[in-house]
Amino acid sequence: MIKLTPVVMFFVVITLNKENDMKKVIKLSMIAMVASLMVGCATNSDIENLQSQIDGLKTSVAQASSDAQSAQSAAADAAAKASAAESAANRAAQYAQDTNSKLDNMFKKSMMK
Repeated sequence: MIKLTPVVMFFVVITLNKENDMKKVIKLSMIAMVASLMVGCATNSDIENLQSQIDGLKTSVAQASSDAQSAQSAAADAAAKASAAESAANRAAQYAQDTNSKLDNMFKKSMMK
């Protein structure tokens, strides 16, 4: 069954009301069929266009996901290095404090003599 657009149905009704001629009915049927075929072709073209856009978006999403994975890996490496640097800084601060205490003790002993 051919689906008719409202405009085509309007012309069919007007034509049938004015003249009940078989040639007019056939002409209008042909016009309706051609119009429906043109709409169908445009729809297929649109679907193909949308499918190519979807494929492009899938590629972009895959690339973004890969980039995000790389960024997470880099962030984890940076966090590990920052933690190691913090530990080294804490050890250095402790060594400095120990050395300062030893120097204070040595200074106090030298002042007592």
